[in-house]
Amino acid sequence: MALRQIRTLGDPVLTKKAKPVKEVNEKLLDLVDDMLETMYEANGVGLAAPQIGVLKRLVVIDVSPEGEEPIILLNPEIISTSGSQTGDEGCLSVPGKSGTVTRPNEVTVRAMDLEMNEFEITGTELLARAFCHEIDHLDGIVYVDKVEGELRNVNSER
Repeated sequence: MALRQIRTLGDPVLTKKAKPVKEVNEKLLDLVDDMLETMYEANGVGLAAPQIGVLKRLVVIDVSPEGEEPIILLNPEIISTSGSQTGDEGCLSVPGKSGTVTRPNEVTVRAMDLEMNEFEITGTELLARAFCHEIDHLDGIVYVDKVEGELRNVNSER
């Protein structure tokens, strides 16, 4: 496993559409491990492959309090949404900033697992927000394009 450099706003890779994952091999498994390590090290709850410069439709998410329940999504697509939530959102590719974004409150995603088996997963609240945010990255969309109002500086002191 290795930490990868997280690309930041202004890097053209963040505006490109990612290509589908066609097979799971050792290289892809190493990429998943690297993405998880990079996400956890950066205290994130999600990371899409384009954020580390890899144009593959691959997302890792972990919204669990202990950071021990990773969700790995290959070729994810949102198949249904309901409700709405408005709240602060940040991004590892936009360090030190946050903004208000409205997202669905419940989201169901269809994706492939690491054995290339199709599955569906439904998330609410933070997980629903993470699904939308990370899948947007796969389509070259960064959350700042959806911010209502202005981006704000994040107070690093708690």
